[in-house]
Amino acid sequence: MPLRKADVVEGALRFLDAEGLDQLTMRRLGAALDVQGGALYRHFPNKEALLDAVADRIVEGVGDPLPDVAWPERTRILSNRLRTALLRHRDGARVVAGTFAPGANTIIGSDMAVQVLCGAGLPPAQAGWMSFALFYYVLGHCIEEQAQLRLPADHDWRSRTAQLDVKVSPQYAAALDSLAGTDPAERFDYGLHVFIDGLRRLQATLPPPEEAVRGTTP
Repeated sequence: MPLRKADVVEGALRFLDAEGLDQLTMRRLGAALDVQGGALYRHFPNKEALLDAVADRIVEGVGDPLPDVAWPERTRILSNRLRTALLRHRDGARVVAGTFAPGANTIIGSDMAVQVLCGAGLPPAQAGWMSFALFYYVLGHCIEEQAQLRLPADHDWRSRTAQLDVKVSPQYAAALDSLAGTDPAERFDYGLHVFIDGLRRLQATLPPPEEAVRGTTP
């Protein structure tokens, strides 16, 4: 059976899960798929194009229809969907961070985020800005989560800091202890709560939607 474009993307995802992003090359992927490396170039002109497609595949489903609930809960659901998608594959957050993929799944998810934030009363332009801010929060958090998974079991930030001969405040030490010892999901939810609470406060300062203004005009 001829190698299809979708087969290459799925093969790349399997390779990522097994070997990680740093090991992925067109030659190695071709070997994993048991084809000559040149066969991949019929579908993707270079590794960057392949990673664009892989990134878009990773976020598939993030923009699926949301339940009919208030915008704060829709924001929470959408953010958790994205986090789950990024963490589903090894180095998934790094793959998405390293691309600017205007694929269908990416556009659908972005459109959903803008709609949700417009539902909070933001004009489309500011909804776009805030959707990017939310995306960067989720993405950055997931990059750190996946990086921590690669740390050796005996990793000890305290001993490393001591070797640098840098004095840190008790508050900083307590903060880093918490970062290292707290469930990442708990930290993620805390930051997301702060983000949504900030949007609530911003919403309170916004003028009523144009439709509502027209509706109250005599």
